[in-house]
Amino acid sequence: MKTLVDQLSNYADYHRNPRNKATHLIGVPMIVLAVMSMLSRPSLMVGSVQLSPALLVTAFTLLYYLRLDLMFGLVMAALLTLALWFGVWTAALEPTLWLSIGIGGFLVGWAFQFVGHYFEGRKPAFVDDIMGLAIGPLFVVAEILFMIGLFTRLKVEIDERSGISGRHKIQIQDSN
Repeated sequence: MKTLVDQLSNYADYHRNPRNKATHLIGVPMIVLAVMSMLSRPSLMVGSVQLSPALLVTAFTLLYYLRLDLMFGLVMAALLTLALWFGVWTAALEPTLWLSIGIGGFLVGWAFQFVGHYFEGRKPAFVDDIMGLAIGPLFVVAEILFMIGLFTRLKVEIDERSGISGRHKIQIQDSN
């Protein structure tokens, strides 16, 4: 199994342009919330627990994140719990509003993604590795944590592994 550094470095290879990263800070959360909304409506009560595809996807994704790294897994658990709550809340709305939030958020979120990859000049990571769909939210959270000065050693390791150091940083800055 790939490590956290392996996964984030691979994803970083597709996300070097600051404008692409910025669009992902908006688009990825929109997509996650939209997916949670759409997957929360079909549900089944088992005892006092409401089971839905959103809950199952969240559980499996969190198990993967926790296996990659405990701290990042715990951060993602908190965020995905909020996203799951949002999904349950929107699923209870009137069907037209629920569909507007779910489908609209999904489409607008992906529009942000593709605009970002236009700036990047490179296809999205998931085209080459479907795990990019699961790593995207983790990457966005990592980028935010890096921006506020946390996990700097991890950031350096990812940058070195994905070739964002020295000469590459200068080329990226010059192209903007």
